[in-house]
Amino acid sequence: MPDTATLARLRAAVSANFAEQTEFLAQLVRFPSTRGNEAPLQDWMARQLAARGYSVDRFTLADVPLPAHPKASPMVAADPARSVQVVATHRAANPTGRSLILQGHIDVVPEGPLEMWTYPPYSATIKDGWMYGRGAHDMKAGVAAMIFAMDALKAAGLQPAADVHVQTVTEEESTGNGALATLLRGYRAEAALIPEPTGGTITRAHTGTLWFRIKVRGVPVHVAVAQSGSNAIMSAYHLILALQQHTEQLNEVARAHPWYNGIDRPLKFNPGIIRGGDWASSTPAWCEVDCRIGLLPGTDVAEAQRGVEQAVAAAARTDNFLSNNPPEVEWHGFLADGYVLEPGTEAERMLAAAHTQAFGAPMEARITTAVNDTRFYGLYYDIPGLCYGPKGEGAHAFDERTNLAHLEQTTLSIAAFIADWCGVRPL
Repeated sequence: MPDTATLARLRAAVSANFAEQTEFLAQLVRFPSTRGNEAPLQDWMARQLAARGYSVDRFTLADVPLPAHPKASPMVAADPARSVQVVATHRAANPTGRSLILQGHIDVVPEGPLEMWTYPPYSATIKDGWMYGRGAHDMKAGVAAMIFAMDALKAAGLQPAADVHVQTVTEEESTGNGALATLLRGYRAEAALIPEPTGGTITRAHTGTLWFRIKVRGVPVHVAVAQSGSNAIMSAYHLILALQQHTEQLNEVARAHPWYNGIDRPLKFNPGIIRGGDWASSTPAWCEVDCRIGLLPGTDVAEAQRGVEQAVAAAARTDNFLSNNPPEVEWHGFLADGYVLEPGTEAERMLAAAHTQAFGAPMEARITTAVNDTRFYGLYYDIPGLCYGPKGEGAHAFDERTNLAHLEQTTLSIAAFIADWCGVRPL
């Protein structure tokens, strides 16, 4: 771990830069970087990182062979050529330390009805030590932390003694293809740190995620004679109930999982978007439901897909109309494995030591029922994937917010980890 003098220099640098860091985060939040709209923020980010002296690589998902990789997920209504990734690299002359990837996503989920927010979702309003806004918590605070952790080393007169790739990616909220694209572009390191908002804990395990669309057809007739037609929305509801039951069965199996046996119903099913029908007085001729379901680490994605398809087919056989007009299951978006960061890696040990230095308390572990990008590094490229970051509330919710005091401590923790993992030398 960094010696007392080095830690003091880093602490002073983080503190001195924190007003600038807070404004930097506010600028990030003010970009409405929902899926397909991330490029303006990524262009701004590329300029910010180039101004810091990094070698910056700006490329799109169309610039890498994503379709050829078995773990790429099908895109959802997005143009790969418009999905911009940014990698800024500190290259160490004659490196003596261990290399590192610092990666964060800048895509955010839709904000929903504006009138249901206390403050406008892209205003970056600060109140009582919290910054409010879509993406402030998930995960633009973490992006600011990793960038300003590197800034703190420079302000302290130090630089990493190994290569560090500072990456901002898209598609984390729908496919993970942004993270995969950086690996297909050739960027590797001996560890990867993703500062998702974990509240100062290390993510021990995350579940996988599947996205799919159920397509149902019906026979439209006037509601006055509804019994002679078929209602596609009601047929879709029948399938949703079957998938809820399927999820309950999966959660029974989860009771025997080595990491998830203590979590109540760790696998979540969510019908998230529904579209259907053309007229209130006609039985709907069509309905589409976009769904999400989880899977346990160690479960094969193809096996989980078969389970969903079989549950839908079995439910269809119990309905007179659906049995003769089978629904369709279309896979798009996440086809994501679960991941476990097995205890005992040197990277985790050093991060825990840095956390203790910054917070004065041990780093705890968490098990999460959501997905993150660490799977790409840990499962497919043998790079320990550390998911650790600041504290906030309201991911994907109204009044999403991040705690600024915790963000400052987290920035120090990450700076201390970089110094220890990569080693440092004078500028």
